[in-house]
Amino acid sequence: MSTASSKPFVPEVERTIGQPAPIAANHGIAYTSLDLDGDAGTSAAVDDALAQIASGEGQAVTDLIENSEPGPIETDWGLGFRRYAECMNHIKAQDLQVPEGGVALPLRYTVFQAPSYSVVPSNAIWQDPARQDEAAKLAKDEYDNARRSLYFPQVLRDARRISEYYPGLSPNSPECMDKLGLSLARCESACGNFYNSEEVRQIFYPEMEKLLLEFFPDATDALVYNHDVFDKDYEGDRTEDQDAKNPGVNAHYANLVHNDLNDNSGRVRCRELLVRNLRNFGREQNCTEAAAEAKMSRRFMSINLAKPMETVEQNPFVLCAWPSFADQPYINNYRVYDDRVGETTRFTYRPSHEWYLVPQQRPDEVSMLKCYDSVTDGSVSRWSFHSACVDPTAPEGARCRKNVVVRSFVFF
Repeated sequence: MSTASSKPFVPEVERTIGQPAPIAANHGIAYTSLDLDGDAGTSAAVDDALAQIASGEGQAVTDLIENSEPGPIETDWGLGFRRYAECMNHIKAQDLQVPEGGVALPLRYTVFQAPSYSVVPSNAIWQDPARQDEAAKLAKDEYDNARRSLYFPQVLRDARRISEYYPGLSPNSPECMDKLGLSLARCESACGNFYNSEEVRQIFYPEMEKLLLEFFPDATDALVYNHDVFDKDYEGDRTEDQDAKNPGVNAHYANLVHNDLNDNSGRVRCRELLVRNLRNFGREQNCTEAAAEAKMSRRFMSINLAKPMETVEQNPFVLCAWPSFADQPYINNYRVYDDRVGETTRFTYRPSHEWYLVPQQRPDEVSMLKCYDSVTDGSVSRWSFHSACVDPTAPEGARCRKNVVVRSFVFF
């Protein structure tokens, strides 16, 4: 937590030129502005979460979905479906035009146009006997929030063919990242066991930092700071141990359209790492506040890199291109820890969203997506959003995706 001599970092509210205001709590200001005795605003965030539950706003959306007649649900953005199969049947009936290498399939979007909250398992409220009633309300809301989403039809293009859609733009280039917020790279990793968190940190992290510095020739530094391993079929120990810098093995693919950072959290998370090493699994950082301020006064980006352990057959990782949602407000989701409030984002459906996948992605292919860019003048993408999905063209019995995702900051 913050010390008495260290004021909480509250970034200025910033948006890309032309971007509408986000759907956010606290007037769009980071919760660090509501710090109480070094709690980084977490108490205020829990209070706001409970107040929103009490308002009944979320419950009204849940009830609307649950009580609708069978079949499609009319939304402000088009027909949504409660079940994947229902949406897939709709797609087949529409006979959507799919480009070569692409696929038409259902993607899950939120339909709740209000901020949402997720109080993480490590938060002390879950172990506090005096707050059992509040914890029960938060747990129910977390469950219900997942139900405030519907499947919508989308056509996905093959990311390897980006140059066919944007002549002269290679998917394996920094220019592609600047324009679309996504790109592809290659890596033959020397890491032999991605389930061993120490080996991943010792071998794979430096490989990814080297890849980033080579991919972005103007970059001066790259920091990989944590990772996740996804494998639904893994039969070993999945236990997460943050103190040991072990993320465990995730059995759940995030099949909801989202982004990991936003205008506030891109800067807050970077500052937490540089000054405090907060939940940093990578190279130790020892910046003073002044040094961090200087480093962050220049351009910096947050990039996620996803590499399969084996060729992906099912549950692919899919990415959306920035220009297709640059004028759309994002919806904040607040992840409430004891010492920080992370801000992620969700989005409502638009048929014009431009989605990409990498069919049968190989172990040497790395998907790169931008989660944050400090440049706000509209000259480059600010971020991509992404999701997992079920590929209806995969053969029956296709194996679920096994991959490792690392998160990084790149400085210029």
